[in-house]
Amino acid sequence: MTGEKNGGRTPDEYIAGLPDDRREIVAAMRKVINDNLPAGFMETSSYGIGWVVPHSLYPPGYHCDPKQPLGFMGLASQKNYISLYSMCLYGANNHLEWFQNEWPKYSSKKLNMGKSCIRFSKPDDVPLDLIGKLAARVTPQQWIEIYEKALKP
Repeated sequence: MTGEKNGGRTPDEYIAGLPDDRREIVAAMRKVINDNLPAGFMETSSYGIGWVVPHSLYPPGYHCDPKQPLGFMGLASQKNYISLYSMCLYGANNHLEWFQNEWPKYSSKKLNMGKSCIRFSKPDDVPLDLIGKLAARVTPQQWIEIYEKALKP
């Protein structure tokens, strides 16, 4: 994720510090993710709000910096948009294809997406139901398998 680190702030403090037009939707996005993520993921605060596979479930951690847990999802308020990062969309074509096929069922807006980043220009553009389904789609063990497979040469 991009942006400045939270400086030790909790997810609640991060949301409280957002501009008025972003606070409510980011809180709603956080809630729908927390309500739908399979057991085992852990919410963190670093560059916005993140969800990781903790070292207790995956001791090797993130390969670029093993001190860090394995990242899975992230949520941040950027200058011009709200960004939702979902690494399973980048790591597994079947999840990306599913998401792209589901998008028009939940939104009339054009999908604005990078490799793992979904960008929302306006709070009203956020399809919370679809985000909940995305969050529920992959267990920590499934994410570890996708991640390890992607690392193999």
